[in-house]
Amino acid sequence: MKRIALALMCAAAAGMGPVAIAQTKSASDGIAEYRKMLEDGNPAELFEAKGEDLWKKKRGPKNASLEQCDLGKGPGVVKGAWVELPRWFADTKRVQDLESRLLTCMETLQGLNAAEIARTPFGKGEQVTMEALAAWISAESRGLKMALPQGHAEEQRMYQLGQRAFFFRGGPMDFACSTCHGEKDKRIRLQDLPDLRSNPGDGIGFAAWPAYRVSSGEMWSMQRRLNDCYRQQRFPYPGYASDVTIALGVYMGVNAKGAVSIAPAIKR
Repeated sequence: MKRIALALMCAAAAGMGPVAIAQTKSASDGIAEYRKMLEDGNPAELFEAKGEDLWKKKRGPKNASLEQCDLGKGPGVVKGAWVELPRWFADTKRVQDLESRLLTCMETLQGLNAAEIARTPFGKGEQVTMEALAAWISAESRGLKMALPQGHAEEQRMYQLGQRAFFFRGGPMDFACSTCHGEKDKRIRLQDLPDLRSNPGDGIGFAAWPAYRVSSGEMWSMQRRLNDCYRQQRFPYPGYASDVTIALGVYMGVNAKGAVSIAPAIKR
């Protein structure tokens, strides 16, 4: 109480009132407090539980589970996989992110049609399965640091492609990813926009996705987040798990090296 009284006296001497003191808290601080309060009851936990069940459940024409799916750490190994994706896979001879790799496993192990799943709208059918799996798999790496590999030539090429895509301007608004995420201390309305050219801090940028979106009440994978970015740029929607979305994931993921993953996070 003495400290508060002293603060009010100092403010009065400087011609300030209690309202002015309260306003010293930035909008960003307020949003950060709001998110912190929501973390204790993050609905993503429900998706995580569903994702774990789907990983172990026998499904599809082959009546098989995904427990032998290799996400880069060996068949069935999930912990630590998310923070090293996208990466090169020898069996497909492609750099794949989590979603594209899951499509491969669902097709080869379970006999599901990967192309059909990729064409399915977000939030429907097997896309709901994909989002739940992404939530659980990313949660298994929560607290680990982003460490995407760049040892293979294709991983390096995809980083360069992702960099070009990040700075490419076009469409009716002449926007690029860098328009919103290419400089420091930028925001739109009350939303801080992380600078994705470098590591913006633990769990702020790439290391926070997938995430539960409070505004829509849905779990969003990185593929869905990128799709919405293209919408806001007034670009045509990218193909699900297409090379450009994977390349952007490589670019952002490599730039996030050392950031602690908090995925699945909670977003506005």
